[in-house]
Formats: sequence, C-alpha cells, structure tokens
Amino acid sequence: MLLSGNVQFTLKIRQCRTPTCALFKKAVRPEAEGALALPHPEYGLDVVALIGMLRFAQHRSVPEIHLELRSREVEISERTVSHLLYRYEELLALRLMDATRLRTALRGQGQVILTIDGLQPDVGHEVLWVIRDVLSGEILLARALLGSGAPELVGLFRDVMEALGEGLPVTGVISDGQHSIRHAVSQVFPGVPHQLCQFHYLREAARPIFEAD
Repeated sequence: MLLSGNVQFTLKIRQCRTPTCALFKKAVRPEAEGALALPHPEYGLDVVALIGMLRFAQHRSVPEIHLELRSREVEISERTVSHLLYRYEELLALRLMDATRLRTALRGQGQVILTIDGLQPDVGHEVLWVIRDVLSGEILLARALLGSGAPELVGLFRDVMEALGEGLPVTGVISDGQHSIRHAVSQVFPGVPHQLCQFHYLREAARPIFEAD
C-alpha cells in the first residue's frame, strides 16, 4: 500500500547454485525492494515518512494521523499507525547514529557543543529526545523514551559520545535547565560548562515583569 494506492509487485528471489560461493543456497532479494517498503510490512516507505512528519512536525496524535490517512484513501488501522510510527523512529535513529557519517560531517570542527530537548506530542505518551550539535546544526540522536529521568538521559549522552569517538570532545551543553538533564550532564560531562538556552533564560528573566503586570 502506497500513498498513490495499492500496488502489486512480483519479486524474483535468486539463489546461487555454485557450492563454493559464499551465497550458496542463500536467498537474494531484488535491491529495488528496499526502496519501496521495509521487510515484511505491507505499507510503503512513503506512508511511514508521512506518519513521522505528521507526528513530529505537526504534533498530531495517532487518531488524527489515522483520520488523515483515511482521508487520503489509505486503508489502515490505528494500531498499524502506531506500529509504523515505531518503525519510523527506528529508521530515524539508525540514520542519525551512523557513526561514520557523523565523524565525517563534524571532523573539521574539532569540538562539539550539545543541545538537548524533549518533545511530548501527547500528555502521558513517550517523549522524543533530540540531541543536536550547535556548531553544525547536525542532529546527533533522536530517540523516544517512556521516562525522562537522569538514568535514561545518561544513556542517551553516552550513546552520542560513543558515536562521536575520542577525536570530538564535548566542550559545552545547552538545555532548558531541567533537573534530570542537569544531573545527567554532571555525570557524563563533569567539568563541561552547562548553559541555559537563551529562550528559556529570557523567559525566566521576564517572569517577574509578567507577574507584576
């Protein structure tokens, strides 16, 4: 099922018949198949991408995404929308945590300044945590977590550090000052400056004026 409608493909699965070949009797599927859909699911990657965009760019709930897809004549259930949303998050995480790509993109900087923030489209649902490099604007990690405590955030920071390698030291961290983030930063990056972002800093500075008004 693609956004353009139902499409039926006939895939030819090949097997090497040479006993000395490393692929002897192993099924080889068409390369073009991977550009259409993930293995086993019946919905195309265009549907998965749309679900991710509606969720995280437009902050729509699963029922709202389901209604949008149904208005586009895509036959799908709410449960399948949730399932494909998880697949979208996995694909995004794989893309962002490509260590080779990250090191190549950031090699010339010599340092990294991290910023972290959490997005919760619906109250009571998972929080999508995004860690980004301020200097390049490169997103280093995006992962949905049920919890927002320091132990979970420590794991995120350590995954980012592992992907960056030893040649890219973290020289600063910027966040909204949430206590769990402060504790996680102090554990993973002891001695590294941790600054409140300008938006939150100005908002807090203006709070007494707002209350007085």
